[in-house]
Amino acid sequence: MRLNNRDFDRPVTIRHDLRPGDVGYITYLHGSIYGREQGWDHTFDAYVAVPLSSFAMSHTPREQIWIVEQEGRIVGSAAVVQFSEDEAQLRWLLLDPGHRGCGLGRHLVKEAVQFCRAAGYSSVFLWTVDILAAATGLYQSLGFVKTEEVTHRLWGSMITEVSYQLSLSDGQTGD
Repeated sequence: MRLNNRDFDRPVTIRHDLRPGDVGYITYLHGSIYGREQGWDHTFDAYVAVPLSSFAMSHTPREQIWIVEQEGRIVGSAAVVQFSEDEAQLRWLLLDPGHRGCGLGRHLVKEAVQFCRAAGYSSVFLWTVDILAAATGLYQSLGFVKTEEVTHRLWGSMITEVSYQLSLSDGQTGD
């Protein structure tokens, strides 16, 4: 899929297939960006790498990844993974700083919600951290509701993880 966005001088594309190097590069982006922006340590890399590797080895038709590229370079990602028969989890949503604030994150989340509906899930949830204000604002604007909050030491920092959920069976639109 090619996105025409006036915010970029070069086209941005989204693909759904995993290619050699993608798991490592998506892990690298998460670790390097959040290490720089939030001060998280190397354990965050493992937090991303282990389940992402499992996804790469055996994802099902009810799971999907979105890999955002510009000129062949990965600049973002998102994925839907099956948590249970009725519930999906949105994972690995990330955009490189130069690709934020232009609606690309909203586009990814809306596509993920549409995918969840088509796959027959009754709800989709995610975990994020409270200091990512743009992300939490995005989720709330799309109808996600905060369901849980946990503060603890993780990834070398004290953080507050927050879970959001969107019911797909009660008329919430996700847009």
